[in-house]
Amino acid sequence: MTDQLRDRVAAVLPGIRKDLEDLVRIESVSADPARSGEVRRSAEAVRALLEAEGCTVDIVDVDGGAPAVIAHKAGPEGSPTVLLYAHHDVQPENDPADWDSAPFEPTERGERLYGRGAADDKAGIVAHLAALRVFGDDLPVGVTLFVEGEEEIGSPTLPALLAEHQERLAADVIVIADSGNWDIGVPALTTSLRGLVRADVEVRTLTHAVHSGMWGGLVPDALMTLSRLIATLHDDAGNVAVAGLHSGAAADVDYPEDRLRAESGVNPGVEWVGDGSAVERLWTRPSLSITGLDAPQVDGASNTLVPAARARISMRIAPGDTTANAIECLRRHLEQHVPWGAELGFTVVDTGEAMQIDATGPAYDAARSAFAEAWDGTAPIDMGVGGSIPFIAEFLEAFPQASVLVTGVEDPDTRAHGANEGLHLAEFERVVLAETLLLARLGEGG
Repeated sequence: MTDQLRDRVAAVLPGIRKDLEDLVRIESVSADPARSGEVRRSAEAVRALLEAEGCTVDIVDVDGGAPAVIAHKAGPEGSPTVLLYAHHDVQPENDPADWDSAPFEPTERGERLYGRGAADDKAGIVAHLAALRVFGDDLPVGVTLFVEGEEEIGSPTLPALLAEHQERLAADVIVIADSGNWDIGVPALTTSLRGLVRADVEVRTLTHAVHSGMWGGLVPDALMTLSRLIATLHDDAGNVAVAGLHSGAAADVDYPEDRLRAESGVNPGVEWVGDGSAVERLWTRPSLSITGLDAPQVDGASNTLVPAARARISMRIAPGDTTANAIECLRRHLEQHVPWGAELGFTVVDTGEAMQIDATGPAYDAARSAFAEAWDGTAPIDMGVGGSIPFIAEFLEAFPQASVLVTGVEDPDTRAHGANEGLHLAEFERVVLAETLLLARLGEGG
């Protein structure tokens, strides 16, 4: 069966490649209100592709959210239903000058196809499409497709969409194609993701700005005060020093030093922060970064004590923790450590829950078998992800009886969200083969 499916995958790939390139040319940037029409055009294009495969398709939205696509194609009577998820919106391209080719013109260089959305996540859409095309009218399972249109802005209306269409989206197995593999030639199932708490902290020491010569040495300025407060968030080794946060153990996976440095882009000579294994620090322990500061610019700065300063904190929380606990721990730490009696402001910007999947059972056995065959005998690893995909927690809550498989088309050099985002074409073919094998095995297992 594997050889037959491999031949069918090879036969459909040229058409799938064209479909992907057509989707990449649509500038479906959900964060840009000026391109809302492009997001709508992207949903329409996905609908047309799925209708051509014999699916019944609707474009849906709730509460003014971006359009999503729900499609269904029946399988044999009594067969399980598999929900295939991807998203058709993309990140902004930012400065086109940073790209080696036009962001929305798919361009092949070497082993990759470059373009915004070429991997994240329009390749996820066409991977699902390819599996439908391989089986044609002989699907081994019933398939429902859910292609979201606002993942890149945090899926604000996803809970309402899941609630309104829960019956249509109910499935025995959910395949979420929005993650990646461990390396070129090494597949993975994502089994954990850290959660996210973003918060703004402000300190105020003066009711108005004053002369630094007149009052410096007596009055603490807000920038000095904020710097001291930020410094308390880590210990001398760089570990997060906020008490009460959860940490856990990670899988026994080797992450070589040379690969870490190449993939992170860290400057030569810069030391890592924190203790423990690299994958624990990246996957199963909290991290805390300062991603923005409100302060006067150096150019043009006067001899003035700044009365107020603000920083944005981006805190990743470990699987097993909750955003409610993390917020309370961070708030308490800041209140206890703000120096010199400064006035403290604390505002939560947004949150996303961490995720830990129990990756056991028949669906996971089928997935591991399919991945190993598609990658010529290389078994998938169970991989954690340091970033957050909050919508996965929404699926786990909405469909607690379903087996949720988190897969994807990305690899360590995909550069999703950055300039020169690219899809590794040979790996993409393996992804498509793995999904067709998975559907076949799920059909056999009943």
